Amino acid sequence: MTAPTGRLVTANLALTLDGRYHGPGGPGDLSPIGPYVASDTARDQMARMCAGATTAVLGRGNAEGFLGYWGPVAEDDSADPRDRAYARWLVGTEKVVLSTTLTEAPWDRARVVNGPAADVVADLRRSGEGDILVNSSPGVIKDLLAADLVDRLYLVVVPEIAGSGGRLFEDGLPSTRWAVAYQEAGPTGELALVYDRVR
Repeated sequence: MTAPTGRLVTANLALTLDGRYHGPGGPGDLSPIGPYVASDTARDQMARMCAGATTAVLGRGNAEGFLGYWGPVAEDDSADPRDRAYARWLVGTEKVVLSTTLTEAPWDRARVVNGPAADVVADLRRSGEGDILVNSSPGVIKDLLAADLVDRLYLVVVPEIAGSGGRLFEDGLPSTRWAVAYQEAGPTGELALVYDRVR
């Protein structure tokens, strides 16, 4: 159920056809996904997902990795305008970093929270305005799917089978129903999909 504030919990991730968010080489192996995430289809999806979001929720790994990559893009006039707009949104928006090990936030306008993802996000929904975007953080997304707290999924599905690697939809998730809110096929076979939770 949507919060009384009307805030939606949204999440984004790129997945292979076999539902994996990285390849067999481990979390740093993005070789099955990398060729597709700079496409027009994927970039338009990125613009779509942050359009109504005012809070970004990230796991520690992405919070640290995103800083090094997206911070400079925000100031790069030669970057794709959609990349620059996303980077500026990410730098300027409120960020909540879920971590048991960080003691200081790695970004401005960020705070570190050591607590269960479901509790933290449920608390965020009770106040404020705008969507809460769980930003490419599969561990956090899995926890929120398990708690049935995700209202919208932004997925880019790429035409690769990784064979092994981290999988988003694991056995044991509650049974839920979703409706397609948007779909677009890119020229190299990638799909931009938006699913809304049917409650």
